[in-house]
Amino acid sequence: MSDLFSLKGKVALVTGASRGLGRSMAKTLAAQGAAVVVNARKAADLQATADEIRGAGGQAGIAAFDITDEPAVVKAVNYIVEEHGKLDILVNNAGIMHRQLIVETKTEDWKRIIDTNLNASFVMAREAAKVMLKQKYGRIINLSSVMAILGRASVAAYVASKHGIVGLTKTLAAEIGPHVTVNAIAPGYIRTEINTVLQQNKDFTAMLEQRTAAARWGEAKDLDGMLVLLASDASAYITGQTFVVDGGLTTILA
Repeated sequence: MSDLFSLKGKVALVTGASRGLGRSMAKTLAAQGAAVVVNARKAADLQATADEIRGAGGQAGIAAFDITDEPAVVKAVNYIVEEHGKLDILVNNAGIMHRQLIVETKTEDWKRIIDTNLNASFVMAREAAKVMLKQKYGRIINLSSVMAILGRASVAAYVASKHGIVGLTKTLAAEIGPHVTVNAIAPGYIRTEINTVLQQNKDFTAMLEQRTAAARWGEAKDLDGMLVLLASDASAYITGQTFVVDGGLTTILA
């Protein structure tokens, strides 16, 4: 059974891997045997992630590029294939947030979030899919959010982008099967740098603990099981789905 979840011999690319969920997911894939290429805009920001993976006996490479720069994405994917001979797993993790009421949000701020969270995921997936279709194997994992199910004031662009990820996931799955699967993970409130302000809000934390079946904030490690499932052969017959990992938050709020 363990062979179903093994990633030995696989090559993975994780975007936004310099910190937070991206760093955690890169380490998890490497621990399962994958050779992991970690991405962020600056190579120096990725060194700690790569060092941690190598220090634990894993394989890690660095691909520093801006995911919103389409030519850079194309070049990077081609380079990874040249270096490793293939690309088996893409984790579209990189994302940003802008907190402001809609009536105060400038169009350029809206576009910046959509470009990073949704448009870049489309380009990354498109380029990875070209490779995966040729090799007749691939796993694309997009990071959505419970904000693809719920709405929340002051983060309109983020909510819209994560709704878009769900639709993109479904359409990609319909187009690029049967050998390539595309799924999304929709985390709940996971402790990362992106939500430090909320973590420091005692009232919000109390509400979260009361309205979540698990009665706590999520930790990055809480995504490990779903990530490995969707990246491995264990999910060969799962595609086009969005899996909510939120400790029961949306079930109770719904």
